[in-house]
Amino acid sequence: MSLKLALKIHDSDNVATIFANDIKSGMQVEVRDKKGNAEIITVADDIPYGHKVAIADIGINEQIIKYGEEIGIATKEIKKGNHVHVHNLDSMRGRGDLKGGV
Repeated sequence: MSLKLALKIHDSDNVATIFANDIKSGMQVEVRDKKGNAEIITVADDIPYGHKVAIADIGINEQIIKYGEEIGIATKEIKKGNHVHVHNLDSMRGRGDLKGGV
């Protein structure tokens, strides 16, 4: 059985995008970057196709980085392997009250 795939696009990313169906808590995924590096991590949650997985621990109020861009801030502690989505991040886009809000 081959490992499921997640992609890290930018060196500064602390999340990777899942490119596989049926990712369940406890499964392993292979996180690859554009340089050909790979790391196997165990996911802690069920994660749908196209959603994000934390590839490092992210503290509350820390930036969440995807594709080299700040996409939001963590609203709670996020551990490596956790699903990262609206339940644990707050978007900075369209917010005038946060630095970097567009």
